[in-house]
Amino acid sequence: MKRSMYAGSVRLEQLGQELTLKGWVSRRRDLGGLIFIDLRDREGVMQLVINPEQVDQQTVEAAEKVRSEYVIEVTGLVAQRDQANDKLPTGQVELQVRNLTILSTSKTTPFEIKDGIEVNDDTRLRYRYLDLRRPEMLANFKLRAKVTHSIRNYLDALDFIDVETPMLTKSTPEGARDYLVPSRVSQGHFYALPQSPQITKQLLMNAGFDRYYQIVKCFRDEDLRGDRQPEFTQVDLETSFLDQEDIQAITEGLLAQVMKETKGIDLSLPLPRITYEDAMNHYGSDKPDTRFDMTLQDLTALVKDTDFKVFAQAPAVKAVVAKGAADLYSRKDIDKLTDFVKQFGAKGLAWLKYTDNTLAGPIAKFLTDISDKLTASLQLGEKDLVFFVADSLEVANNALGALRSRLGKELNLIDTSQFNFLWVVDWPMFEWSEEEGRYMSAHHPFTLPTADSQQELEGDLSKVRAVAYDIVLNGYELGGGSLRINQKELQERMFKALGFSTEAAREQFGFLLEAMDYGFPPHGGLALGLDRLVMLLAGKENIREVIAFPKNNKASDPMTEAPSLVAKQQLEELALEIDTHD
Repeated sequence: MKRSMYAGSVRLEQLGQELTLKGWVSRRRDLGGLIFIDLRDREGVMQLVINPEQVDQQTVEAAEKVRSEYVIEVTGLVAQRDQANDKLPTGQVELQVRNLTILSTSKTTPFEIKDGIEVNDDTRLRYRYLDLRRPEMLANFKLRAKVTHSIRNYLDALDFIDVETPMLTKSTPEGARDYLVPSRVSQGHFYALPQSPQITKQLLMNAGFDRYYQIVKCFRDEDLRGDRQPEFTQVDLETSFLDQEDIQAITEGLLAQVMKETKGIDLSLPLPRITYEDAMNHYGSDKPDTRFDMTLQDLTALVKDTDFKVFAQAPAVKAVVAKGAADLYSRKDIDKLTDFVKQFGAKGLAWLKYTDNTLAGPIAKFLTDISDKLTASLQLGEKDLVFFVADSLEVANNALGALRSRLGKELNLIDTSQFNFLWVVDWPMFEWSEEEGRYMSAHHPFTLPTADSQQELEGDLSKVRAVAYDIVLNGYELGGGSLRINQKELQERMFKALGFSTEAAREQFGFLLEAMDYGFPPHGGLALGLDRLVMLLAGKENIREVIAFPKNNKASDPMTEAPSLVAKQQLEELALEIDTHD
């Protein structure tokens, strides 16, 4: 029979109606001759009641066989429950079953289908189709669908054109590692899966599309973290003839509509802006979490004349103050924090406690002469705990920025109900890569340098600034964008600054350079991480929770066992051979 409606949608308005419902058995109870079944579908759970004296023998036998996760079809009358369950939206009603049919049986599941389970991640991914039955998981994907619907409506209303760009593209050397796809018809040649539709969307601007968007899959072969996956989805935008303030305003409007329609929250616009330099100096991060204070304090000038050589000789000395935390961290705890900051290049972690209007700790005796100035500068109060890092400015910022984030969580300083958006602007164009031994693009090599720093493309690359802007939410980079280069001569200078020879630049990007000979308009855009946005809106800490079939931290899928070996014949068709030797 045809299903009348979702079981989880039945309410008092359906009293007395005969309904046919279909779904999964969440629980079965046999009480005093009556059989109770909780029927679950995507909209929720509803109670079924089977009275053996009021149904045929076939229905009784089926009801007695039913177990958890069986798929069943039932027909019956909606009645008001004698004892309402206020915890369920359907808790006022029940279905008095007349007929029950088992559509599919189920083995005992490897974990219980309910929220709040504690199960190994790989087990969840191995049986992802079961994991996704849990109400909290389904809620995540309803939220995701609502977010994408809101995004499309917003951009469609602003005359953006939804365009699909290729999945099989050309490999480029900048950025993360590409996923490569061998070509059968051009043996020895490879496609790359796109890390971003960056160049193709710029070419759409050259084609006169003016406003483009796409909710698109992208791929990066990089080490995984909680907010990264090898394949991910981004909301990709590109526009012509708009400046960075215009693009930021469009993005803010998009986020405001999403927040209103999915969370009922009104964003205050325009969003705050902070320069890259201020973000690093005050928060030690280019994606600062502003839901709590504890900013980094620069003490370099104050301590340069002290007898403590570690401070006096360091290029930078910076500190963070954990208010009222002096008694919360033991020496052993602080040793763990010291090991933690060493992961970020710091040689060590100095500390002081302020108790009874006095500085105490291993380095207090070296700072006696400036104790009053130090106390005033840091605005210390009773039981405050101060951590110091003395090193290069970059190391001090990075190490204390990471420590700040850890302390914020450990001391419960973060209001998890807040959604703090902000823009980080005025970015450096390049960043030094120790691994490559050269400057790399901080964003990508198509970013427009500011007019007043373009002369440094042939000089000091550390002084080149970018017309770039990142949108940050609660300590996560939500997306990044920039104005792009639209002049061939400037683009060639950019490639040269990055170490490309003329021949290498034309080999990799010749089609883009050629397009710049044909009236390339000023343009710019932005990409938002959809997975990350939904993760934050759902209050989760891992994007696997909002991706239907994600990979684990080894970039593999325990369910399908991908990646896997392929047949020898497939390799031969691609002229490939696997080297099994060490």
